Amino acid sequence: MEVTNQSENWNKQTQPRQENKKVLAGLMGILFGPLGIHKFVLGYTQEGIIMLVISLFSCGIASSLIGLIEGIIYLTKSDEEFYNTYQANKKGWF
Repeated sequence: MEVTNQSENWNKQTQPRQENKKVLAGLMGILFGPLGIHKFVLGYTQEGIIMLVISLFSCGIASSLIGLIEGIIYLTKSDEEFYNTYQANKKGWF
């Protein structure tokens, strides 16, 4: 009698696949940083509004720099690290 080794997929925990917004948020941060669009893409409404207010008071200079830095940070992280940091754990700044 031959015993076959079957994988036990029924007891493995799998997380539902969530949409990773890394590329979209990174590009929006680089291109439209002063408007805070990258914050709104990630669901950070309060942080997005803060970016808009900073943009109004600094003529877009400070928030442009913040958006550029955050966009680069987003794009240099691995997909898993980005998802865990910004989408699952909701880290709002840098």
